[in-house]
Amino acid sequence: MLSTGLPQGAVPRLERPGPLRERVYEALLELITTRSLQPGQHLVESELAGHLGVSRQPVREALQRLNTEGWVDLRPAQGAFVHEPTEEEADQLLTVRTLLEAEAARLAAANTGTAGITALDELCTQGEQAVADGDVDQVVTLNAAFHAKVMELAGNVVLAELAGQVDRRVRWYYTPVARQRGSQSWIEHRELIAAIAERDEQRATDIMRAHTEHTRKTYHQRDRG
Repeated sequence: MLSTGLPQGAVPRLERPGPLRERVYEALLELITTRSLQPGQHLVESELAGHLGVSRQPVREALQRLNTEGWVDLRPAQGAFVHEPTEEEADQLLTVRTLLEAEAARLAAANTGTAGITALDELCTQGEQAVADGDVDQVVTLNAAFHAKVMELAGNVVLAELAGQVDRRVRWYYTPVARQRGSQSWIEHRELIAAIAERDEQRATDIMRAHTEHTRKTYHQRDRG
């Protein structure tokens, strides 16, 4: 186990084709958003480079970019650390997410046909199975996929672009509460699918707003129970 907290062999070496700095950035961002690299964790350039099979230079460049975007904190004479989000940061992000997702649900109810409903049903079934299996990583992945599909079905490109900008931070905040939300989250997804299938825009909006608010509140209560 390295001091970065990643088991040997847990991170695949990067393929060389394509912009290496971009690939390193994406790999580190994925490790952060999935919390394989924990908030507050010290990031050692040489060890990360060894995990990814690259030199230290693209790692350094990636860390600088992640610092600019608020994922990493570069501290003078100390090095790089995964950013520790404050409660206020999380609250602001998840509140914005509620606004975007509620509108997406309304539009999805207005626009979605049979194929879209089927796709949501399939994702929901997979999510329920992941919960039953206790596979938190898969639960987080499928939750993101479900919400992305609702956003796609909404049919509003600008809305989708805005949602895409907050998607990874939503995953970051959702990961520590995924187990706590458990099957209830997917029960709410089922209710949303029913409202969309019935083309009930108001009910779809209300369900999605309540659903995302439950996640926000659970995040803030995560250390109490």
